[in-house]
Amino acid sequence: MPIDLFSLTTRRRATLAAVVMFTACTHAPGTTTTAAAAPHAPPAPPAREDFLRANMDTTVDPGVDFFQYANGGWLKRNPIPASESNWGIGNVVREELYTNLRKINEDAAAGSAAAGTDQRKIGDFWATAMDTAKAERLAAHPLDAELARVDAIRAANDALDVAFAWQPLQVGPFFSFFVVQDEKNSDSMSVHLWQGGLGLPERDFYFNPDTGVARVRTEYVAHVGRVLRLLGRDAASAQAAAPRVMAFETALAQASRKLEELRDPNANYNRMTPAEVTAKLTPSIAWGDRMAAWSVRPAYVIVGQPHFYSALDSLLKTTPVPVLQDYLRVQLVDAYSPYLSHTFDDEYFHFFGQVLSGRQAPRARWKRVLDTEGQAMGMLLGKIFVKEYFPERSKQRYEGLVTAIRDAYRDRIQRLDWMSDSTKAKAELKLAAITPKVGYPDKWKDYSTLTIGRDSYAQNMMSAARWRFSDMIAKLGKPVDRSEWDMTPQTYNAYYNPSNNEIVLPAAIFTVPGVPDSLVDDAVAYGYAAASTIGHEITHGFDDEGRQFDAKGNLTDWWTAEDAKKFEARAAVMAKQFDAYEPLPGLHVNGKAGLGENIADYGGLLLGLDAFRKTQQYREGKPIGGLTPTQRYFLGYALGWMTQQREAALRTSLLSDVHSPAKWRVLGPLSNIPEFYEAFGVKPGQPMWRPDSARVRIW
Repeated sequence: MPIDLFSLTTRRRATLAAVVMFTACTHAPGTTTTAAAAPHAPPAPPAREDFLRANMDTTVDPGVDFFQYANGGWLKRNPIPASESNWGIGNVVREELYTNLRKINEDAAAGSAAAGTDQRKIGDFWATAMDTAKAERLAAHPLDAELARVDAIRAANDALDVAFAWQPLQVGPFFSFFVVQDEKNSDSMSVHLWQGGLGLPERDFYFNPDTGVARVRTEYVAHVGRVLRLLGRDAASAQAAAPRVMAFETALAQASRKLEELRDPNANYNRMTPAEVTAKLTPSIAWGDRMAAWSVRPAYVIVGQPHFYSALDSLLKTTPVPVLQDYLRVQLVDAYSPYLSHTFDDEYFHFFGQVLSGRQAPRARWKRVLDTEGQAMGMLLGKIFVKEYFPERSKQRYEGLVTAIRDAYRDRIQRLDWMSDSTKAKAELKLAAITPKVGYPDKWKDYSTLTIGRDSYAQNMMSAARWRFSDMIAKLGKPVDRSEWDMTPQTYNAYYNPSNNEIVLPAAIFTVPGVPDSLVDDAVAYGYAAASTIGHEITHGFDDEGRQFDAKGNLTDWWTAEDAKKFEARAAVMAKQFDAYEPLPGLHVNGKAGLGENIADYGGLLLGLDAFRKTQQYREGKPIGGLTPTQRYFLGYALGWMTQQREAALRTSLLSDVHSPAKWRVLGPLSNIPEFYEAFGVKPGQPMWRPDSARVRIW
């Protein structure tokens, strides 16, 4: 499964050029330049302050808190808006994306494109989603047919009927089902069964004793009760039913593996025939028959967590039918509330927006519509987006950076003193085989069979979900399409796919807000894009999880036993470092769960610096804004993580996200890099300083 740069629920990018003065400047602050002007010519405008220096808080010593030193000025001037759970450079980029995508939608809705065309689908989706009067008239009626299925349940097997009927709607009660490449045979697609069915973001929300997390649990029970009341249940009945739903989910969570345990690809690869899954794990579920109803007849499936499925089978036998019904109702409503009337949308926002994320007000509807449209048919928009907003010269620049980073990695592998020659040779083979995808796909996805109309917002989302499900299962038995993208070009994110041994870098990820790409100096480009994105994703191929896949994308051991032990010992140093960080009292960063991301950040910084040293800007050594090239490089990296979070969102991310919070993605890796100490005069005894013997040394 792809490993992304950051969670889509954190560090989102958008643009507000008026808020952030992003300009390229080649002069120190306080100086101006004038050219020889013709008589009566207007005076030349004064030089503007360098954007990196404008973001800084120079009252902070970089050796004490480099994140605050690099970004504190901007963060102080830009508090989190009421509609957001976090705010930073990601949101600034995303605001620009919203504006551009809105224009594409409004033009499509105002046009008269023929039925079935991409333009017509975009226009119909937008017009229907923005029709709040229609949503109010329909209330929850778009869900009537699915709710009737639940009302008809009389036994656990009937509840399973509903669960399997809802998988194509991308509602996932009880378990998760998906089709992706086989980890041990990357040329084949295989069915995967995974733990799932939880209403809260992750397993540990059900058990962590932290006061804030306990409050989330209490609020979730209240939310379940309110959802049941919105569906017509009386207050007393809903209040009594909600704790029973919570108890059922808690039992599912108890049987689920912890976040860090899901990072072991071998432990989560258990190949079985459908008949074996039924006989050994779930006698109540005839998997062969169930999947045949979707026209899925696999010779084998990959069960991620066998114990979870055994526990699920027992729970289905012992849980009263009314509890299963209420659980299913809440699962459905939580999946589709944002597309219904305001009472459902408001309740969804109260729990998922306010309680879990700390937002004080909903985001503007048109922005939320663009978010869901991206899920439904994002590549249709992407095809138009790149034509208008991603010039070919930008694509060429970042393809060149990929080459520079790959060359730097090859050199680092060759210089390693802890890895044997045989493992080095295979590492270099894998590195050379990595496929870079930059900007946008060479082949666009075909949406011709997707039906979008103007009946209701929820119906369009259901149609899109069914289309995606059909598209997914159609891949079984066919050659793997390695040209396919799992992110749209307008997504501010990136990923490494170990099964394809590829890095995918959407166009939007390279945006520096307020600055045309042609004016971004190499120091910033190498820190902001080459290190934090390109180098990060390439390093994922060699982190604690990615290193277990070979050059062809197969889960196989290509390391000598001695080299593997050395890697694990070095990686354990990083896990221990991050375990020590405590962003909230009593809640630490999970060093084991986030190990891959933290290794990738660290590796990306090393690679970006090596590559930057070969540039003309580094060789000339001229300061910009009073900052040396090396200082600008590290500040450029920190710029990519310039964001702040509300406490609720931070708590949620600490329990459910393998990515460390943004501040510690700066502090952690930099504290292991000697060149950073030299660039900013970090001294022994300062918080950013680590003794040489305690520093990470992997790649």
